[in-house]
Amino acid sequence: MIESAETPAPGAAPLASPAGAAGGMPLSPGVQLARERGIARLEQEAAQRAAVRARRFDSIAVHGIYGMAAALENNGSIIEPAYLSPAQHFADSDAMEATTSLLAPGWVYSRIANPTLHYLEETLALLEGYGFDGETSACATGSGMAAISMATMPFLAVDDDPRPMNIVATARCYGGTFQLFSERFARERGVEVRWVRDPLDLGEWAAKIDGRTRFVFGEMPSNPGLSVFDIAAVAELAHAAGVPLLVDSTVATPALLRPLRHGADIVVHSLSKAIGGSGMAIAGAIVSRRDIPSRVGPDELRADFATHVKLLPFRDHGPALSPLSALMLLNDLRTLRLRVDAWSRSAARVARFLAGHPSVREVAYPGLAGTEGHELAARYLWLVDGDEEGNPVNRFGHLLGFRVAGGHEAARRVFDSLELIWRATDLGKAKSVATIPMISTHQQQGESGRELAAIPSDLIRLSVGGEHPDDLVADLDRALAHA
Repeated sequence: MIESAETPAPGAAPLASPAGAAGGMPLSPGVQLARERGIARLEQEAAQRAAVRARRFDSIAVHGIYGMAAALENNGSIIEPAYLSPAQHFADSDAMEATTSLLAPGWVYSRIANPTLHYLEETLALLEGYGFDGETSACATGSGMAAISMATMPFLAVDDDPRPMNIVATARCYGGTFQLFSERFARERGVEVRWVRDPLDLGEWAAKIDGRTRFVFGEMPSNPGLSVFDIAAVAELAHAAGVPLLVDSTVATPALLRPLRHGADIVVHSLSKAIGGSGMAIAGAIVSRRDIPSRVGPDELRADFATHVKLLPFRDHGPALSPLSALMLLNDLRTLRLRVDAWSRSAARVARFLAGHPSVREVAYPGLAGTEGHELAARYLWLVDGDEEGNPVNRFGHLLGFRVAGGHEAARRVFDSLELIWRATDLGKAKSVATIPMISTHQQQGESGRELAAIPSDLIRLSVGGEHPDDLVADLDRALAHA
């Protein structure tokens, strides 16, 4: 890839010490020159990034760091190019040594980094860092679960303390996260998982964090129960113990919530959801701020977590994202705020309809007054840059849940009677989708796990998309007649 003042140096990372590469050997003049050129490219990218940060959210989403100079170096392409080659060609052995030794930026091999992925990562880092004073970095992954795995495993390194390590997490989370923590971490590795039953209870968070806690994890709003928690307050608890707070912000997206602004250290996303609203790709992302707290790991992990993960743990585990998927997600990102705004307004209307329906016993939607956590949600969830006139406005997202009067079998009858809303396990798409979490996304955690996570058997999760809300209401009204 040809670099210029507006073209990123893919896989850019904190450079190794100029004293030498691996083994402490002195650098040859050619490698030293390649290193100096790499530093110059990083400085160019930093200047471009700083210029882009001065733009508004929608402009960043549309352009990222791909500007006119970069386009001219790519045959004038206005759209970021898809680099499909698995590997990078080097000018000579000095350039190869400098890059593979992390002395100079480059992409080397697409399992680790790739120019197209770099455009996506930079855009995500800028959007998640919008309004945040510090620097951010990102690592794209092959799925949302890969993002959660890679964001948490580095903190589970063994040490000399014989006491078991623990993690503190809200039990009201996505089923895949529940299984990762319960099965892969607790059962297979002996990590103690301390589940927080009521994420609104700060006392419960505080009581579970101690000297062997490795990280604290929350989901905001949660899938499928739409529960919320006080990010700033929980971040203070985590930081007082010297550990990071990780937040899964998939449902909100950066259009409504940017947890780093409220004290979180690391944000994870399933890009397959509302960020990738066209439904064309499976992907995930880790976005981190600089200088995070951690009781374990090297200094590089604390200094720039997302980049450290990309270049080392990610390299070894291999949860890479396809460049074609990255390009599809870049195109979805360009309309993120507009889509989230429209879908949120439709979801609010659908939630109000369901709340007044005689066959619905309860609606979970943080935008409904009187819903548990509504006031806290209204404090955190704001449409970025406001409405059409720039006025601040709350938006509460596209996802909601409702319990059908009559129990589980009635919920199944309603679910099976839907004609416009799709029956599937996905969410965050232009096409509205519903599922019954008990028999799908949260089936494997069992009855006791669902009780812990407050997921009743009569719950239907509904992801509202781009259809006209009148048609969604009509479909739901027809289906509820079968309750």
